[in-house]
Amino acid sequence: MISGASLTFAFSPFYAWPVTFLAVVIAIRQLHTRPASGFSTGWWFGLGWFGAGISWVHVSIATFGGMPLIASVGIMALLCGYLALFPALAFYLTKRFFTPALWPMSLPATWFFTEWLRSWLLSGFPWLSLGYSQLESPLAGWFPVIGETGVTALVMLVCTATAIWSFSKKLVPVVLLIAITAISGMVLNQHRWVTTTDQHTVSMVQGNIEQSIRWEPEQDAPTMAMYQAMTTPLWSSDIVIWPEAAVPKLEYLANGYLHALDEKAASTQTALITGIVDYNFETKNSWNTMIVLGTKSAGEAGHYRYGGSNRYQKHHLLPVGEVVPFESILRPLAPLFDLPMSSFSRGGFVQENIVANGVRMAPALCFEIAFPRQVSANVHQDTGMIITVSNDAWFGKSHGPAQHLQIARVRAKELGRPVVRATNNGITAFIDDAGNVTSRLPRFERASLTESVSATTGFTPYRFLGEWPMVILLLISVGTALYLQNGQKNSDK
Repeated sequence: MISGASLTFAFSPFYAWPVTFLAVVIAIRQLHTRPASGFSTGWWFGLGWFGAGISWVHVSIATFGGMPLIASVGIMALLCGYLALFPALAFYLTKRFFTPALWPMSLPATWFFTEWLRSWLLSGFPWLSLGYSQLESPLAGWFPVIGETGVTALVMLVCTATAIWSFSKKLVPVVLLIAITAISGMVLNQHRWVTTTDQHTVSMVQGNIEQSIRWEPEQDAPTMAMYQAMTTPLWSSDIVIWPEAAVPKLEYLANGYLHALDEKAASTQTALITGIVDYNFETKNSWNTMIVLGTKSAGEAGHYRYGGSNRYQKHHLLPVGEVVPFESILRPLAPLFDLPMSSFSRGGFVQENIVANGVRMAPALCFEIAFPRQVSANVHQDTGMIITVSNDAWFGKSHGPAQHLQIARVRAKELGRPVVRATNNGITAFIDDAGNVTSRLPRFERASLTESVSATTGFTPYRFLGEWPMVILLLISVGTALYLQNGQKNSDK
């Protein structure tokens, strides 16, 4: 449990990436030495991993959930206990079906499988996947080749081999494996997989609106006026971006405000992108939406209209915050399950890129940036950059927003696209196609940020091939391990 909890320091904002290897090696050595089935070892490891790593979730539950402390702690314990089931399953399958000598061939595969389960089961929560911790390590060059999920499997290979071979003092193979993976990662990191096209001046506005007043009706007009005033000096930019749900009124009710912005943006040859909530009064459906105002293509007049096509509707909804499972049962139980804007409908998994002043942008709304398969599916040859807008005000001064930024950086590196990230209160940042933060705003400040962003074209190997190479390699690896395991059993007979 302690080794799992220590993983928090491997991720942002600490970036102590060697901790990942130390923590996982310790856990695998315990898996080897403890007589239990392996499930409990993996579960306690996972409980520490998520209990410390996503402790920031408790900030939103305790602050906005309207529940007593004992209840909010209980909910966190249930969440972390659930997430701990996935490493527990990986450890159990490995110990149940394979001898320790074959774990370097089997554990990376079972871990990959259980992490895949975690990424989609009950809508998915792939946060704190081990690969993210390696963004500053020598393995970073592997992200554009095998993606974050592949880097996770590579980490498990190195850790498992180190743990198992350490029992027999096989130091030379351990050193060789570490050297090969690290050196190849550093060599790959020197290669540029995509090509730069045009540069575009992009401005982002960070409104720093307190979460407690975001949906108060009397705050609608002041918030909208504030964003409009902050944008006044930015109309010379090619693109201006506001955060998730920056316009606090429902889209239909904010029609006059949006049309005025559309005309102003078009008159200055600017595109303005904002988050907003769209509610259909006939169907009773609502969507967490990103819309484009002003110039869609160079020389074009304002194009916005309610229900128009140049928009994006969020697909991956945050459980409880945006969609409540079993809502007829849970909503009456506590204010936590009846938060404002917690009953959204889903947009499509793949949607058209939004187009702002001639730039095609792959959108990801808040939590969605953590889903590599979805973001990748929306990055095409002519996609110039990735845009993600968010509101992390739910999580106060915790390390959750820093982890969120790290995830966005990995998406940029594995897909070879710059990421522009506009948030309500931080961390608003520009990220280049190599995953480097080129500029950012301080948290909890009302400010704007402008930078010249180079759009890119072309595909990284990961965007072109996806996870299939790793799936095939891991299937071969675990299949070979099963063959050897069965051969060993037959020889023992």
